[in-house]
Amino acid sequence: MQPAIRRFALPVLTATLAAGAGVFALWRWRRRARHDGHAAAFSSAETDPENFAQTRSAGPDAMRDPAVRAWDEVDQASDESFPASDPPGY
Repeated sequence: MQPAIRRFALPVLTATLAAGAGVFALWRWRRRARHDGHAAAFSSAETDPENFAQTRSAGPDAMRDPAVRAWDEVDQASDESFPASDPPGY
C-alpha cells in the first residue's frame, strides 16, 4: 500500500499546492494592480499618498467615486460636519 500512496498521492498533493500557489500569486498581482495609492474616499487630485492626516475636502467633487444622486444642502452640511460629534440641525 505504501508504494501506491507515493505513486498517486504525492503527485496530486504537489499539483494541488502548485495550483494554489499560482492562484494566490494571481490574486496578489490583481489586487496590487487595482491599488492606485489613494484611500477609498479620496479623489486622485485630493490627496497625496504620503499625506499623514488623510483628510479630504467636503463635497462630492472630493470623493473618488461619483455620487449616486445629486447632493442637496443636507448632504453638503453633513459632509462638512464629519467627523464632528454634532450633525447639522436639518
